[in-house]
Amino acid sequence: MTDLAANPPPAVPAPAAPVRQLGYSVRAIWPFLVIFGGFVLLALFAPLIAPNDPNSQNLLARLRPPGTTARGIFYALGTDEVGRDLLSRLIYGARVSLLVAFLSVLVSTVLGTTLGMIAGYYRGWVEVIIMRLVDIVLSIPAILLAIITVAVLGPGLQNLILVLGFTRWPRYARVAYGQTLVVMNLPFVRASRFIGARTPRLMLRHILPNIAGAVIVVATLEFGLMVLFEAGLSFLGLGVQPPTPSWGSILSVGRNYMATAWWIATFPGICLFLLALSINLIGDHLRDRLDPRSKR
Repeated sequence: MTDLAANPPPAVPAPAAPVRQLGYSVRAIWPFLVIFGGFVLLALFAPLIAPNDPNSQNLLARLRPPGTTARGIFYALGTDEVGRDLLSRLIYGARVSLLVAFLSVLVSTVLGTTLGMIAGYYRGWVEVIIMRLVDIVLSIPAILLAIITVAVLGPGLQNLILVLGFTRWPRYARVAYGQTLVVMNLPFVRASRFIGARTPRLMLRHILPNIAGAVIVVATLEFGLMVLFEAGLSFLGLGVQPPTPSWGSILSVGRNYMATAWWIATFPGICLFLLALSINLIGDHLRDRLDPRSKR
């Protein structure tokens, strides 16, 4: 007792609190959350934020550099080849990019997750048919498949959403299939099947909630890719059609004026870079938080 009182054992440091670790991880990506949130606000409130009509032409003010005033109108980011306000077109272009990305991810998530769960639940010939179809679609480059499909169906906002949604579902199907195989062997699922639980209840109440984390991670990472796909197809003239503003179509026009009007292609390129970077980093953060195999 005397020795213990004279020489107490060294204090063991307490483990870091989960809340403190979560706060630190959020602080690490808060600039990208702000960037992504800013683009979302621009898309939602574009009519209130845009200083001018994005389709209003002013040929007397064409190819004006950023920060100039023409006929009483201030152009913060300059004008394009027909005198339209570039800032207003970028704001409305954010609405198009986020809308296409969100709806296409929604379509591919629902379709891919459903087919993956069906393949993992029923197994047998159903599994063979669905997973071989997944292999066939994945063997074709995604952008090439999207270009071919849009060329057949025709360009437009609705066709673009459907094309991107129906060409990216195999990735969700693979993840949902693998996760379903794991969940099906868990004791509570086997017990539910033993007591006679129906298939819809098993899928919606037991399987889907346990695979939702992995599917959400894939959807977050695919969101940034859909933004780039939409810009790429619009750049080629197969996406959103004029006069609807799109970052890809603005880039397509700006490439012809790089020597005389650099701002037409530079500012939409910066917007695409910031949006895709912020989404990818947020997706990496969600993967670290939701993936049980992550060591962070």
